[in-house]
Amino acid sequence: MSTARIDKWLWAARFYKTRSLATQEIDKGHVQVNQANVKPARDVRVGDTITVLQGKVPRTVVVKGISEQRGPAPVAQLLYEETAQSLEKRALIAERNRLSPEPALAIENGRPTKRDRRNLQSDWNDRWSASLD
Repeated sequence: MSTARIDKWLWAARFYKTRSLATQEIDKGHVQVNQANVKPARDVRVGDTITVLQGKVPRTVVVKGISEQRGPAPVAQLLYEETAQSLEKRALIAERNRLSPEPALAIENGRPTKRDRRNLQSDWNDRWSASLD
């Protein structure tokens, strides 16, 4: 077997959990073969360069083997080799995410409590009163 459909190959190489999920990602334009957008039925050959956007992290791999059957992870990893630039970029993004501050810590004292919210909206009680003044 010298070629395989890109959606089947991505599923067999364990980039996506299901073939239909691989097809959806291809249709969204998150998968490129040799720097060109493709359709799910496009054939992949040994030596093709595939760019896969998983989450916000792009991965660039070179096809080393062809398979249409999903097997164990160690076998699936033999189907491709990630490029050095892709590995460096993923490491850089992971380090940046690790060092970035937690967004919830930007609030000085954390999330306001119910009492704090009532105090912030104290003028609301002055304008709208249920009393019979």
